[in-house]
Amino acid sequence: MSQATSVSLIEETEGGQPRTVGALLAIRELILEGVLAPGARISELSVAARTGISRTPIRAALQRLQDEGLVETIPSGGFAVKSFSQQDVFDAIEIRGTLEGLAARLAAERGSAARLGPLQACLQELDSLVEASIETEDGFSGYVTANARLHALIVDLAESPTLKRQIDRAVSLPFASPSGFVMAQAIMPESHRILLVAQDQHRCVVEAIANREGGRAQAIMQEHARLAGRNLRLALGNRKALERVLGGALIRTVK
Repeated sequence: MSQATSVSLIEETEGGQPRTVGALLAIRELILEGVLAPGARISELSVAARTGISRTPIRAALQRLQDEGLVETIPSGGFAVKSFSQQDVFDAIEIRGTLEGLAARLAAERGSAARLGPLQACLQELDSLVEASIETEDGFSGYVTANARLHALIVDLAESPTLKRQIDRAVSLPFASPSGFVMAQAIMPESHRILLVAQDQHRCVVEAIANREGGRAQAIMQEHARLAGRNLRLALGNRKALERVLGGALIRTVK
């Protein structure tokens, strides 16, 4: 993120809370892009100089990032960028899958048939993208956008603000999100086969929701999340692929 961009963000906001959000976005980007390395102590002065944001919102943002799990306190005071073991990532994916599985079940049990239109339209969009044999980065970017929308629509159909908050928290770690490893697939030879499996699972979970088969919808959604674990294993064996995972630099690899 350029200093001009950060300053522009601050100039467009007023009051403490928006400034804290601006600081949060700026620091998160520095972490996820690997500018702030795992284990490194975060200097408020250095971040302020780099982003043009004052230290007060930076300090508040670091507290928020600790809640998200991207930074941790250190004995000498202040915060350091957190790193993650491979097991941490697998656990985060499993937690997200469990929560999304519950969302799919509630969507089947509570969702109105009249609200299924956007979900089915999104499914058709994903069908078109996959059938076109995604080969370009733009194609994968389009898939990421539509995939995120389909998952969000399922959560909305669950009609549970409490559950939505927990899912938002679970996916605050980018590699735990539904699209966490999609861009890595763009350069892995197994990518199209995995996308076909993922899309079939999308189709099956939408069908289960439409037919009000709550248990089936839950099971499919949980299994669907585990595809991210498969992608993680592939990415860990392909350095270039792991570099395309947002926050991939935070994952400790076994040497």
